[in-house]
Amino acid sequence: MTKLNIEQLTDLFLLLSVEGIGPAKFRSLLSKFKTTENILSASYDSLLEIEGISTNLANRVCQINRNRKATNDIVLKQLDKLEKLGCHIVTVWDNEYPPILKKIYDPPIILFYKGNFSESDNYSIAVVGTRQPTNYGKLQTERLVNDLASQKITIVSGLARGIDTIAHITSLKNNSRTIAVIGSGLDVIYPPENRKLFNEISEHGIVISEYSLGTKPDAVNFPKRNRIISGISLGTIIIETGVTGGAMQTAAYALDQNREVFAIPGNLGVKQSEGTNLKIQRGEAKLIRSYEDVLIELELKLKPVIGKNIPQPQASLNLFEEKIIASLTNEPIQIDKIASITNLSTSDCLVHLLSLEFKGIVKQLPGKLFAIL
Repeated sequence: MTKLNIEQLTDLFLLLSVEGIGPAKFRSLLSKFKTTENILSASYDSLLEIEGISTNLANRVCQINRNRKATNDIVLKQLDKLEKLGCHIVTVWDNEYPPILKKIYDPPIILFYKGNFSESDNYSIAVVGTRQPTNYGKLQTERLVNDLASQKITIVSGLARGIDTIAHITSLKNNSRTIAVIGSGLDVIYPPENRKLFNEISEHGIVISEYSLGTKPDAVNFPKRNRIISGISLGTIIIETGVTGGAMQTAAYALDQNREVFAIPGNLGVKQSEGTNLKIQRGEAKLIRSYEDVLIELELKLKPVIGKNIPQPQASLNLFEEKIIASLTNEPIQIDKIASITNLSTSDCLVHLLSLEFKGIVKQLPGKLFAIL
């Protein structure tokens, strides 16, 4: 719950209700005037000194205090209803606010949520995609989320039909945390058939919204929602999407936020794979075949949560190295026996064994003995 008092929350609601003021402009105003109270009492001329503040916008800020009584009533009603629903409010200044989300260019000033934040959420991965997945997309989502959830990685998605729903359900089946970021108020569940899922997520994870109670799931809300999905995650995996799908927006936000983007390749000619294949082709997403590819890429960032369980990339082997590997066990074998098993000369075996040693696959012991690490 936020540490701000009613008056401070009213200031926030007033300023964010001004048409043209979003998180970025709000931060610009705050950097100049230091407090919300100072912004609301600022003169017209001083407001114009802020980059991006037009004459019309300065006028709107100067006049907004006229709505203070009505806005204060709205805040009190929101807080009362949030309490009845078991929901909470947190601002960017509160300790509970996700630290990873604070790092993006335009973090939401206020978040409404149901559930509880966890320190493990700092190591989240988003899984997003089309509302109309193919059977291939459904299987890939289940496979990836199963594996990521087994590593106790929090899965983030948008509670939408299709890939999002599968990602949340699969995470819950693995008793792992999941975060749903929605584009409506917490009391307006969309799609309506996900009401049960909404409640399950709030019990075993958290549902987040930037929008106050009563906000309908209008189309304009979802692009803003998508920046939170990527912003609260270390990386975003796109399973399937068309070239104009919302998952493409989420991927674009992730790139702008300097977060990793991954994509599952799909068959040519399949509409649901056009977006993922395009992202891979442009070098805007890393092609992944399994969850190991994601963990390897995010190794340093994920180590605090999964420790040494990160799989190591497989070194490429030539034909002779593969033959030698096939002849080895965990028990040391003498070089002459290796040469006999592989039908290679001793000198050739030594050359390839040295290469395997450099790759961290084989270890050499005294007496020309070799074994697999």
